[in-house]
Amino acid sequence: MSDKPKAVVLLSGGMDSCVTAAIANETHKLALLHTSYGQRTERRERRAFEKIADFYGAEERLLIRLDSFAQIGGSALTDPNIAVPESGEALGHGSGIPVTYVPFRNAHFLSAAVSWAEVIGANAIFVGAVAEDSSGYPDCRPEYYRAFEELIRQGTRPETRIEIVTPVIAMRKSEIVRRGTELGAPLDLTWSCYQLEDEACGTCDSCRLRLQAFAEAGISDPIAYRARVAQ
Repeated sequence: MSDKPKAVVLLSGGMDSCVTAAIANETHKLALLHTSYGQRTERRERRAFEKIADFYGAEERLLIRLDSFAQIGGSALTDPNIAVPESGEALGHGSGIPVTYVPFRNAHFLSAAVSWAEVIGANAIFVGAVAEDSSGYPDCRPEYYRAFEELIRQGTRPETRIEIVTPVIAMRKSEIVRRGTELGAPLDLTWSCYQLEDEACGTCDSCRLRLQAFAEAGISDPIAYRARVAQ
């Protein structure tokens, strides 16, 4: 039996959450949580989650569905009538919050994680949020997670102590690639594409960010792409 403390890790199946799981694995026993919310690539992301969870031998896994996001809409990830941008918007070529932002999504994810953590006795929740070198989502900022920690203190049992850990939040994407490589994280099992489930499109902003990160890190991206836009 492991004597490590237990941590809930929000694992989407993407690169940032995979590296976050690798970091958490150094100090904690992993309890992995994955959410399907009607996103375009939910089946592929679920498969990535399962493969990464198998890689780390995680025995505790929680899979939840939040179908309300598809009903609410307002995001290119959940509304088929809103096109996924291929403009390089997330690489600093646009302004404002991109249409791939899912309104207040991370609060729902964190709420489920806190509930589960309190039940299973986890003392930390690891989240792979990235603040600067990302897409400008408002629920990926450090102050957001500090505020949510206060919410946990106010809304759980008096004896509950749960910390939110965001180990990659200040990193550039290229630094995340390097850190994941150092830790032996299974980046080949991850999925970042917003549009496709067979091969990554290589043209959506998420693919562009990923390709740019690997290029800057000087490391070959191990997944297949339908196209690769020059960075």
